[in-house]
Amino acid sequence: MITDLEIHAGAGWVLARVAPGLAASLASRFDQLIFSEDVQVADVSDQTSEIRVVGGRAAEVIAEALALDAEHLGRLVEPAHVECAGGFVARSGGAPLPAYAIVVPVDRLQIVIASLEASGAVEISPALDDAMRVEAGRPAFGVDMTSDTIPLEAGLLERAISTTKGCYVGQEIVVRILHRGGGRVARRVVTLALDENPELPAAGAALLTGGREVGMLTTVVRSPLRGSPIALGVVQRDFAVLDQQLDAGAISARVTGFAQ
Repeated sequence: MITDLEIHAGAGWVLARVAPGLAASLASRFDQLIFSEDVQVADVSDQTSEIRVVGGRAAEVIAEALALDAEHLGRLVEPAHVECAGGFVARSGGAPLPAYAIVVPVDRLQIVIASLEASGAVEISPALDDAMRVEAGRPAFGVDMTSDTIPLEAGLLERAISTTKGCYVGQEIVVRILHRGGGRVARRVVTLALDENPELPAAGAALLTGGREVGMLTTVVRSPLRGSPIALGVVQRDFAVLDQQLDAGAISARVTGFAQ
C-alpha cells in the first residue's frame, strides 16, 4: 500500500488529498508514470489550505458562509464536491456527524475562516477532531495503517478499492485474498472501547490475551460521545471479533467494530 488518498476532479484539474508529508514524493511518482498525456504534476501543499467543518449544522453553516445551497451540500456523498470561491467543498468521512472539507488557496484561508465563524462555526481542538475520526472507525495513513498494510486489513474495500479496473499496485494481492482467501486477512484494524483509567496507554502499546501478544494500539483518544477512552488498533485475525476482550497493560479493551 502506497497511501490512502482522495481524488477530486474539475475542469482541467485533478487534486489528490494525501497524508501529511507525502505530497512531494507522490507527485514525483505520478510524474514518472506520465508518457504521452499533456499534463503536469506538482505538489501544491504550500499553495492550498484545508478547513474541516463537522457538526449537525455543518452544511447550513458552510452554505451561509460561502453562498452555497445547503440542501445540495447535505445531499453530497463522500467524496463528491462542489466548487466555490477558487476552491471546493467536499463531503468528508471520518466523523460520527456530517463532515466537510473546504479546500481553498492559501490566500483565501483567513477570509473563509472569518466567514465560517460569522456563520456560527467554532474552532475545535485537533484532539477532538482525532477523537471523532476514531469514533467513526476511520484509520489514518501513517498512524493506523502504513505501507506494510494490505488495504483489506484497514477496511478499505468499499471505500477505496476497485474490483473491476485494470492493473494497479497491489492488485494481485487484493484479488488473491478476495477470490482465493474468501476475503480473510491475517490481521484487521479494529475499533476498541477501553476501561476508564487516569493514564491511558500510548499508541504502540501491545494488546494481549492470556499473556499472548495479539496486536497493538495505534491511536488512543477520549471519546466526547461516550465520555470514556476509545482506540484504533491492529489485531490478529482470530482475535479481531466483536466483543473480544483484550488487555492493554492494566487496562481492558473490547473490540467494538472494524475500520472503514
